[in-house]
Amino acid sequence: MKNIILADKAGFCFGVKRAVDMAIESQEKYGKKVYTLGPLIHNNDVINYLKDKNIFPIKLEEIHKLNEGDIIIIRSHGVPLDVIENLKKKNLIVVDATCPYVGSIHQKVKQYSEDNYQVVIVGDKNHPEVQGINGWCNNNALIIKDDIDTNLISSKVCVVSQTTEKQETWEKALDIVIENSKEIAAFNTICSATHIRQKAAEELSKKIDMMIVVGGHHSSNTTKLYEICKKNCSNTIHIENAKEIPNEVVVDEKIVNVGITAGASTPDWIIKEVIDKMQNNTIEIDQNVQMEFMNNNNFNIAVGDTLDGKIISVNEKELFINIGYKTDAILPKNEMVLDEDVDLTQIFKKGESVKAKVLSRQNSDGFVVLSQIELEREKALKEIEELCNLKTSLDIKVKDVVKGGLVGFYKNIRIFIPASHIDIHHVPHLESYINKTLQVKIIEFVNDRKNSKIVASHKEILKEELQKLQKETWTNLQNGQIVEGEVRRLTNFGAFVEVGGIDGLLHISEISWKKLNKPSDVLKIGDKVKTLVLNVDKEKGKLSLSIKKLIEDPWKNVQEKYPIGNIVLGKIVRLTNFGAFVELEPGVDGLVHVSKISHNRIEKPSDILEIGENVKAKIIDVEAEEKRIALSIKEVNNY
Repeated sequence: MKNIILADKAGFCFGVKRAVDMAIESQEKYGKKVYTLGPLIHNNDVINYLKDKNIFPIKLEEIHKLNEGDIIIIRSHGVPLDVIENLKKKNLIVVDATCPYVGSIHQKVKQYSEDNYQVVIVGDKNHPEVQGINGWCNNNALIIKDDIDTNLISSKVCVVSQTTEKQETWEKALDIVIENSKEIAAFNTICSATHIRQKAAEELSKKIDMMIVVGGHHSSNTTKLYEICKKNCSNTIHIENAKEIPNEVVVDEKIVNVGITAGASTPDWIIKEVIDKMQNNTIEIDQNVQMEFMNNNNFNIAVGDTLDGKIISVNEKELFINIGYKTDAILPKNEMVLDEDVDLTQIFKKGESVKAKVLSRQNSDGFVVLSQIELEREKALKEIEELCNLKTSLDIKVKDVVKGGLVGFYKNIRIFIPASHIDIHHVPHLESYINKTLQVKIIEFVNDRKNSKIVASHKEILKEELQKLQKETWTNLQNGQIVEGEVRRLTNFGAFVEVGGIDGLLHISEISWKKLNKPSDVLKIGDKVKTLVLNVDKEKGKLSLSIKKLIEDPWKNVQEKYPIGNIVLGKIVRLTNFGAFVELEPGVDGLVHVSKISHNRIEKPSDILEIGENVKAKIIDVEAEEKRIALSIKEVNNY
């Protein structure tokens, strides 16, 4: 008996399984023939299985044969942006099964291409995934592999990788780009599952007598697995199914320890056939068994699998579910609902179908333990990732203040908002946000086996709203317009007043007719003020405002208000060596020369006068144009 060792993560990857599931679900939903743009999966056995399900591949050049309302599936490899647009123009029902990891690459290259970066893709130029990625940057990407012409590399580069590329190829290509570029945005977009599968296969191939790599002969990721294993084990073969295993290998008694790995397009039942043949020299799995493996995942249940089952019993604490496995499963109440007062017997009935994730392969009673909450979490994470890729906002409820920011939740998924991303302006008291719902955008999304981190920004939403408001304000602002604003900043030379999202300068000379030492003498941050628009410079982004222009010039008709020869009461506001300034009304000061203060000789006005003192004085001269009024105290008082 041969010792068969199956490598970790062998077989269907998330993206391929998702595409197959979406194709089958689409056929069941619409009840008619479904087309896939190219083979949905690089595996002839699965393609034949899908054909039996009324799902057929079609070439891009054959799309003209389809009619309005026909269903077309975009496979996990993804396609160029213009292909999606053309399919929609034909009014086809487009089901996009692009792997989310590939979709994320599409968004990255689109963004950096628009920012004038040269996009460099490390991968096979003839692979549909690479061709699809290239189509999201106007087909202008430099696609590199082993032979790299450094003369073609620009100084400003965005580097991504085909998801199934070998790690060593990526590292080699990146080193060359770094040596030949000045500004680099590098994203190692090798799928984590691909990397794990390759690493597991590499380690296993060092320890066995023979390595069998199972997968389509045209499958890129399977070919790379074969190349990796072949380096360590010369006795490595690449097969598509068990029938391709040479009989002499099966009967060779010198081959004892056999390692098996499989590409991302290889279903469990094909792997099972290979194992059976290597152990028994027979292949007994027929088409019915194949469908059982495709539909029920009966070959291997792993933590994290999503299963369908039927309820066989309900009580107050849990559901018992038949999942078609060697043992039944339980779905505990606390893995379904958060409200402890919910009565499960009033919600669920025997015979109903449920979907849940495997939380434990076997508990102390021998049951598989399932969770719907974790399934909802997985769905919520996919929603968040999609919203992140699409740069779309979502609402989260803030629950706590932590070091450096806030913590909020979206469908029980924890999301962190750094303090610097809460508002456009500094927020001194974060506690005021607790229990508030904030609209945010995801700015960082990491969700892999070792790390989970989701970071959001409310400031990005506010910035977008501010930009929209500013654009509208610039359109509507006109010279001479009266507007209301809020004082945002104070400086020695003036105040900045926000008007419709735009900071306008209220110069100190335009605050009051009264002479001011500094703006804070009459204004404070947060004040609401009405101002007159002096000047709008849209090209330079400058706005000049005035408060005093809304107030009548106090020097207007000053000769009529302050006739020469009359006695007036005023307040000392300034003292100099040559005289004292007396405020007659805000904005109108009169000068009492030092010689006009007292009948007695004085050295300086401060000898007998104080700032803030009320005095009587005689008006002895008024010069309206020069805005000067001469006063005499000694004409009224004797000092």
